[in-house]
Amino acid sequence: MNFPGSLDFEALQRQLADLMSEHRDLDDAINSLAGQAHINQLQIQRMKKKKLALKDQIIKLESLLLPDIIA
Repeated sequence: MNFPGSLDFEALQRQLADLMSEHRDLDDAINSLAGQAHINQLQIQRMKKKKLALKDQIIKLESLLLPDIIA
């Protein structure tokens, strides 16, 4: 991928790091909620759905930053 300047690349890297951090935080929150006596399944379901959406965004950004190498 050809970036006109390093700013675009750096911005994508920062965005990727932010998404990965948010994904990790959601995972921790889900695990914490699942360990409680009174489990709110609806809240956990919503968090898991958001976590999957974040994972999709992470995969898209990673594919932009790390293009496939043709062997």
